[in-house]
Amino acid sequence: MDQIPISKVIDPKILYYGSAVILLNTLNEDGTVNISPISSSWALGDCIILGIGLGGKAIENINRHPECVINIPSPSLWENVEQLAPYTGKDPVPDYKRRLGFEYEKEKYRICGLTSSESISVKPTRIQECPIQIEAKVQHIRIPEYSPHFAVVETQAIQVHAHENILISENHIDPSKWSPLIYNFRHYFGLGNQLGKTFRAKT
Repeated sequence: MDQIPISKVIDPKILYYGSAVILLNTLNEDGTVNISPISSSWALGDCIILGIGLGGKAIENINRHPECVINIPSPSLWENVEQLAPYTGKDPVPDYKRRLGFEYEKEKYRICGLTSSESISVKPTRIQECPIQIEAKVQHIRIPEYSPHFAVVETQAIQVHAHENILISENHIDPSKWSPLIYNFRHYFGLGNQLGKTFRAKT
């Protein structure tokens, strides 16, 4: 057995320790769609929790129109995701974002080279190239007192779309064919080789 490494107390500037990248589609005032890359989310049943920074277009949009589409890209789309990274749909660009190098861009689909597809139950469109697309309604928005720069957004999944080539049966996604794009301390990764499965796995 390998020796267990010694732990050290550190003070990291970020804690993106590895989670799926989300392209969040929200509705602008004029009916167009804003696309926001986010890296903080988790799901429990049909409840999907999103961590969204305050001061940007996404939180403004869902406060006004509480619907969204949670698009989950594959690793092959990382460059499309990164093309969105330096742009905001907020005009004028907030000072803190401008200092970080952000620029205003309304036409997010054009910038990232991805394709719009109509949703069934919500107004924001879906991104065709993303293997999983989840139409959702916003149920609750909370701003933690101890972390006032971010919102914890509770959404409810209404419709789930999946590419046929990642399905193992009518309602099951094949984990051997599907890999989310992972944001790991601000670097992009895919999944590695399968190690095993939980006793509750259905496939």
